[in-house]
Amino acid sequence: MKVWRWILLLVIVAALAAFGWHWVAADPGYVLLRLRGWRVETTVVAAVLILLLAWALLTALWRLLRWPFGAFSRRHRRLSQQRMGDGLIALIEGRHGDAERDLNRASRLDSLHGPALLAAAEAASRRGEHGRALEALNQASQSAPQAARVLRARVLRRDGKPAEALALLAPEADKGTLTPGGWRELALAALASGDLRRAREALDPLQKSGALGSRPYAALEAKILTATINAAPDGAALNTLWSQLPKAQRRVPAVIDAYARRAAGFGLILPAMDEVESALRREWSPLLIETYGTLGGDDIEARLRRAEGWYDGHPNDAALLLTLGRMCVRLKLWGKAQQHLQRSLALAPSAGAWEALGDSFAGQDNTEQAQRCYRNALAFIRGEVVDALPPDGRGVRLDTQSIAVEERDQHGVPRLRK
Repeated sequence: MKVWRWILLLVIVAALAAFGWHWVAADPGYVLLRLRGWRVETTVVAAVLILLLAWALLTALWRLLRWPFGAFSRRHRRLSQQRMGDGLIALIEGRHGDAERDLNRASRLDSLHGPALLAAAEAASRRGEHGRALEALNQASQSAPQAARVLRARVLRRDGKPAEALALLAPEADKGTLTPGGWRELALAALASGDLRRAREALDPLQKSGALGSRPYAALEAKILTATINAAPDGAALNTLWSQLPKAQRRVPAVIDAYARRAAGFGLILPAMDEVESALRREWSPLLIETYGTLGGDDIEARLRRAEGWYDGHPNDAALLLTLGRMCVRLKLWGKAQQHLQRSLALAPSAGAWEALGDSFAGQDNTEQAQRCYRNALAFIRGEVVDALPPDGRGVRLDTQSIAVEERDQHGVPRLRK
């Protein structure tokens, strides 16, 4: 297609040139120049060609005269661009000292001044040289003020000054002119400084910007909402806060977990149970099923029957087995407790399962085995090797292999196990 366009363009140019030549040939014009006895006569076409030739010669002469000076500027530009690239590579590789040196040198080129100084400030901040980072940002703010402000807030937050970072970004946040990176830094600075209202307000514009992926945003949202719930002074304030949260935020498992534990701490067992059970009916969550087993209350037998009903659909869920084991320990059903807890340890070892198993042995006055389990719980937390439990006196070995469960999709078609 492009070839036909060029052919058409050439035909048009040829046609215009032909008609123009006939028009000029009919009357080529007359030009007379007379200066101090000099007299020059020519046609208009010749005069135009002479002027074009003179302009070309003057341009070539001017470039020839400028070439020595341009060679130095071209060399400076080439070296600055090379140092910029080397500095960015060093920054990614973690050679922050080399990165800062190369980037500061690259900043001498006007076109790279702002970006190079911003990257140099980041390199200095990662080295812990926050003072030097702020000095570089003072210079970078002249060419990139918004980026320099966001990076300055990040440097202050890394330096343990989240309140200063928050004060730096708050005016633009009130105007609604913060960049996506600024909203993220505002949320983190507000969370670190305890201004949870500001942190929650930053979530909506940050989500709309799409600057963070779904997982990083969900993690930040859960962190802010969990801190907000844990800061509730009493049960009334907690319920007010919970009712004001958007519906989507009240369905995040980590947020439900924080609410249930905080509500249980204030003695609001029934609201906590209702939220956890409603969430589990919507979507299965190992986090919430473990929370379900840690909540207090007097209806432990009814909750055990409900949890045992979930076992048929999730026989290989270590968190559910841990919850069943904890409930059985509270009801002094030692045999069932040890069976569930040992299966949980075989599927996914955890400190909580070792602790609950130790409680079951302690309830049977088996001090030696209880101490062994408690030591294993501490060793698991520290990342040390745990001691396997010796077989019981009956010589019965518990079957801890995973149970095959048929899974079907929304259309009822069985899924193939990976």
